Amino acid sequence: MKVMKIFCDGGARGNPGPAAAAFVAYDSAGKLIHKASRFLGNATNNVAEYEALIMALDWLTENQKGAVEIILDSELVTKQMRGEYKIKNAALQVSAGRAKALEKNLAHKHIYRHMVRAGNTEADFLVNETLDQNL
Repeated sequence: MKVMKIFCDGGARGNPGPAAAAFVAYDSAGKLIHKASRFLGNATNNVAEYEALIMALDWLTENQKGAVEIILDSELVTKQMRGEYKIKNAALQVSAGRAKALEKNLAHKHIYRHMVRAGNTEADFLVNETLDQNL
């Protein structure tokens, strides 16, 4: 089965501190098809991770062509979205609710996978580039 891959990352310098979110999308052949980043202002790292996921899910609602693997370097967000961890933090409950609402608009199968930060270089680069441009 051909699967699109979306790599998401968010980060804050300080926690909380200036934060940014980014995602990078590849088609099933591994070709880069879209990337986006956004400066978030002051936020925690976990909120930034969720914002990256929300950006990707929002983009996917219009651009998903088949199954998609959503890859995050946040184990917390990955496991919360898979229902493996409870969401106790009120701000993260709001973010997760926004992400779950967007999931309902996806036309095809999607899965979440955790990847160590070292494997998420392009999304991580976009987050840091966005932070550097806004500080």
